[in-house]
Amino acid sequence: MRFKILLALVLIGIVAGAVMLFNTLKPSEEALTQANIQSQGEVTAPVALSIENTEATMSGSEKLALLANGCFWCAEADLEKVAGVRSVVSGYAGGTTENPTYENYIGGGHREVILVIYEPSLISYANLVEHTIKYGDPTDAEGSFYDRGPQYAPAIYYENDTEKAEARRVIDAIDAMKVFDKLLPLSVIPTVKFWPAEDYHQDYAEKNPLKYSYYRTGSGRTAFIEKAWGDKLSKFVVPAMESQNKEDVSKKIIQFNAMSWNSFKKPSEEELKRTLTPLQYKVTQEDGTESSFNNEYDKNNEEGIYVDIVSGEPLYFSKDKYDSGTGWPSFVKPISPDVVTLKEDNGLFTKRTEVRSRYADSHIGHVFDDGPTDRGGMRYCMNSAALRFIPKANMELEGYGYLLPQV
Repeated sequence: MRFKILLALVLIGIVAGAVMLFNTLKPSEEALTQANIQSQGEVTAPVALSIENTEATMSGSEKLALLANGCFWCAEADLEKVAGVRSVVSGYAGGTTENPTYENYIGGGHREVILVIYEPSLISYANLVEHTIKYGDPTDAEGSFYDRGPQYAPAIYYENDTEKAEARRVIDAIDAMKVFDKLLPLSVIPTVKFWPAEDYHQDYAEKNPLKYSYYRTGSGRTAFIEKAWGDKLSKFVVPAMESQNKEDVSKKIIQFNAMSWNSFKKPSEEELKRTLTPLQYKVTQEDGTESSFNNEYDKNNEEGIYVDIVSGEPLYFSKDKYDSGTGWPSFVKPISPDVVTLKEDNGLFTKRTEVRSRYADSHIGHVFDDGPTDRGGMRYCMNSAALRFIPKANMELEGYGYLLPQV
């Protein structure tokens, strides 16, 4: 009995000590700012970031998103682990004052936020919205766990009507799943000017792992998240949206993949030998390579599309072609990832990635990662002999008119 009483007292002491420690982990704005001044010198006022001046440091395919999910230490640390997220910056947004700091951002009406640079081919804006919902408390419009007040309330910022609709769609889907007992009061608001927080706030979890761990656990954030989502936490559960806009080109490409592509077939061997030149046959059927700088399309700059010489499958837009200096026609991307297949090629004593057309299975070239960095960084190095170019003026006549808006 005495042992049980003693054990109980020890446990009570540990809990009390943890509470005292937790209450000191996230100090007041004044205390934290003063500590930073003492250790780093005078705090320099942050510079506002916007779509315009941030995009200068981004690749051509990357995008921005502004999100709020309570304490920016936690929101930043969670999102930095997600595939497709390139960078996360903690900061302030939404207030009326210029150059807010940790000492005065609340008085200026700002909220703790994070600015996310992401690669939309790997993670979508809808995915970011779902992640925000899952890694915080979206049911609390008055704060976030231990931190109280509108400066900690979660919010989703949108740049345009498409993002606004996507945010609402994800929220509605989560509501329909009945993960929570009530509808989410999560704010969906237009994006605003972002002010980065001081350096000592950036990557706080990495710089101060022990303090961050105690703060995160003590606030109840981790326990709440794991209880709400369980094994659904590590994977996105809201399906991708299918566009309802019949004029949307990407929708047409999806329809084309599913239906019209059935008409693209590989001709018989006899027909291939009858219709293809010896070079075209060698390249497409025997995985050959034509001569550099001495081929039909290396210097072609006309508007149109490039299709498989064997089947007519559309492969590349002229707008995605560039002069790589290699002597072969080069593109930064195919018209859709679905129109080609990639295979490992260990020939020529080196490891390369071969590019083949999907339905005719023609060898058309190789893809490398030394392309223009501002356009995604890829170089699809193709053989002219594997392609047929269709000028823009002839696209409608040859049945490719639905792709004209993309040329």
